[in-house]
Amino acid sequence: MNALITVAQLIVAVAAVLCVARLVLGPSLADRAVAVDTLLLTIGMEIALGAAKSGVERNLEFMVVASLVAFIGTTSVGRFIERRGTR
Repeated sequence: MNALITVAQLIVAVAAVLCVARLVLGPSLADRAVAVDTLLLTIGMEIALGAAKSGVERNLEFMVVASLVAFIGTTSVGRFIERRGTR
């Protein structure tokens, strides 16, 4: 089981690297906002996989906080982009 979790962590780490690349190279603000949201969700997945691997449930609280920050941040940036586009 630990080998499967390790493989999953490597896949999620590759996804995080690709999110950082989109964050740096993204031509628009919307691309960067989606990249940050996806990066925070991959961080949450890494925390969940680490908790599954180690058996420590205390880390799951950090996963919930990272997911909430991702949601609130994406919603705020989306509202900012919407208001900026109408003016």
